[in-house]
Amino acid sequence: MSPKIVAFSGSARKESVNQKLVSVAAKMAKQQGATVTLLNLADFPMPLFNEDLEASEGLPEHAQRFKDILIQHDAMLVACPEYNSSITPLLKNAIDWASRRQGDEPRLYAYQKKVVGLLAASPGALGGLRGLVTVRSLFGNIGCTVIPEQFALGQAGEAFDEGGMLVAEAQVQQVQKVVSSLVETAARLSE
Repeated sequence: MSPKIVAFSGSARKESVNQKLVSVAAKMAKQQGATVTLLNLADFPMPLFNEDLEASEGLPEHAQRFKDILIQHDAMLVACPEYNSSITPLLKNAIDWASRRQGDEPRLYAYQKKVVGLLAASPGALGGLRGLVTVRSLFGNIGCTVIPEQFALGQAGEAFDEGGMLVAEAQVQQVQKVVSSLVETAARLSE
């Protein structure tokens, strides 16, 4: 069975290198037979998570849409920008809203039995590697299976051609390793 993968980055910036990277990875996953939904979190504007707001108004519309999409997929492919050695507030906020329990659904329903593959891109030399530590821990703590393979793309401003594809073959192969492991693991666990 081919897995259903939702792919997104933790950036809403128009020329985000993380959105470019996750787009490249999403194409690879499709080529491997996965059904892929590519999202941009800019299309899901959510207020900062606040339990008082949730209690008075319920889950915001875009948070509900995002959560529903996560529930409908077997796996997530996430490209994580690094802000001050951690993950972006945008990504954390989306994860937090989608974690909220509604009605009699199980705790952390949107994340149960999900497989996660992690990527990062940064103009710096480390490629966002420090932020991946945080996001790996976060997804693991909310019930996801995070595959061990990951890729951090350094000097990302020069890594893509005009068509948005990675220039260096070694980098293409690194992304391919993450994608292949994610597709294979998600297919096995969704059987």
